[in-house]
Amino acid sequence: MTDELLVVRAQLGDRSAWAELVTRWRVPVWTYVRRMLDAERADEVTQEIWLAVVRGLPRLREPGRFAPWLFTIARRSVTDRLRSEYAREKESFTANEAMVEDPVEAMADRAELVAALAGLPVVEREILVLFYLEDLSVEECAQVCAVPTGTVKSRLNRARRLLRERLEERGYRP
Repeated sequence: MTDELLVVRAQLGDRSAWAELVTRWRVPVWTYVRRMLDAERADEVTQEIWLAVVRGLPRLREPGRFAPWLFTIARRSVTDRLRSEYAREKESFTANEAMVEDPVEAMADRAELVAALAGLPVVEREILVLFYLEDLSVEECAQVCAVPTGTVKSRLNRARRLLRERLEERGYRP
């Protein structure tokens, strides 16, 4: 059964269709969010995403565009979380409070690729995650990020270059 059919059935109140959508998309959504945030925040944000999906699904006019719509919600949720945390950090920094690094992140021993990816700016990391790890097309990435396809292509180019540089700094050669 296609996502489009499941969405239509879920919009009509079919709980099994809703359960199937969640089953299909739970891991990809959590994986996307986890690649943008740490595990604890990813769990919280993922719950917020599914709540937004439940509330917004009846208003989804193009059921065939479910995946880009879902990742748009995920992107907004991640962006909102990062924005609010940056604002809090800025307030605490201006109040001359010591900024403490997340000990879980500091202690995490990750693969070189994940470390290099995490070191990229959010915009570049996001486009790589959406395109390569979530397998969205350039057009779907453009819809999720609310930018033209040309912008997605240029961001992908820049992100690939930055990732290559990060990996080369760590001793990897193409």
